[in-house]
Amino acid sequence: MQVVASKGKPRGISGQYPLVQNMTVTEGGTVNMTCRVEYNDNTSLQWSNPAQQTLFFGDKKALRDNRIELLHASWSELTISISDVTLTDEGMYTCSLFTMPVRTAKAYLTVLGVPEKPEIDGLTKPALEGDQITLTCMTQGSKPAADLRWFRNEKEVKGAKEVNASGKTFTVRSSLQLHVDRNDDGVAYTCKVDHVALTQTPQQATEVLEEGQYLKLECVSKGNPSPDPVMWTKDGGELPDLDRMIVEGRELTFTSLNKTDNGTYRCEASNHLGPAALNMYSTSMTSPQPCLHPPLPPTSHPSRSYRSIRHPRLRSTVTGNRDPNAIGQHGTDHALIGGVVAVVVFVTLCLIIVLGRYLARHKGTYLTNEAKGADDAPDADTAIINAEGNHAHAEEKKEYFI
Repeated sequence: MQVVASKGKPRGISGQYPLVQNMTVTEGGTVNMTCRVEYNDNTSLQWSNPAQQTLFFGDKKALRDNRIELLHASWSELTISISDVTLTDEGMYTCSLFTMPVRTAKAYLTVLGVPEKPEIDGLTKPALEGDQITLTCMTQGSKPAADLRWFRNEKEVKGAKEVNASGKTFTVRSSLQLHVDRNDDGVAYTCKVDHVALTQTPQQATEVLEEGQYLKLECVSKGNPSPDPVMWTKDGGELPDLDRMIVEGRELTFTSLNKTDNGTYRCEASNHLGPAALNMYSTSMTSPQPCLHPPLPPTSHPSRSYRSIRHPRLRSTVTGNRDPNAIGQHGTDHALIGGVVAVVVFVTLCLIIVLGRYLARHKGTYLTNEAKGADDAPDADTAIINAEGNHAHAEEKKEYFI
């Protein structure tokens, strides 16, 4: 509430003339209207409003308005109080001294319209570097028209002001043109309202400009059967902000990147035969780099009883930093394959060695009966005779041909 008496001497002429002062009050406040007479021969005083309705005649209340009360009534002074002042109470009030002729003095009551808290429009989404945006600050209900001032952090910047009348009050707008660069990230833009009715409680609004970027990550996976579904994680856990991080099918979309989105994102594709390898990407809003795609590891052709599944990979429609761990993931796969191959080769060599030793142990010379008889025979005939004799005494001996 604010009540201000006009400067200068009271209106009227000293002596048997009423004396009054112009008053100013804030809407919703209380104001006292006083009429004095330096010399009065018991003549009554009267207050009337701008509509010429009598409020008080002496100490007698004439208008039924609970907001208007009598504070003091005597032959030299008549003081009334008006509470919960509205804009319709503004106007010229008249104090009358009922002499012959009637003498009057007029006091103007000014009611100040309190401006509403300002609102800033133009930041419906995070800004991108290079954008041209317009911030608009608006306040309504001021009387007289308020003044709007812009501040970039603590430094004042100039905006374009526009004033429109709405009945007895005014709507004030101020626009600020911005060319966004990376230095604007995190900068606070404040709109302050200057008005005579705001001596103790200044009105202001602040918006922090955050740079944002649209990002889409796609998990491309191939296999037989087709890998489904795809699961996205950040830094080994769930996605933290599902309002900005939208998962649709195999795509992870960031509606607006900010610094808190820095991290490692993984997609995992799987079918009933098992999960595929993971590709990892680290997003960065401050220093974007071209998005790199690691090559897919080789896959074997499916047979009748086995099926192959390919490892997924990420594709980004905008920029991001590649996670250095992405290469390590595929390096582990190649090392595993190499180890399996080495084991197979080693087992094969062992089998070859064992088979060779087995064949070597069973290698020898096999003789016929005739050959056995020739050991002690001086000639061939004797050898045959010896062989027949030996054959007769060895029923279980047999002849083998190799």
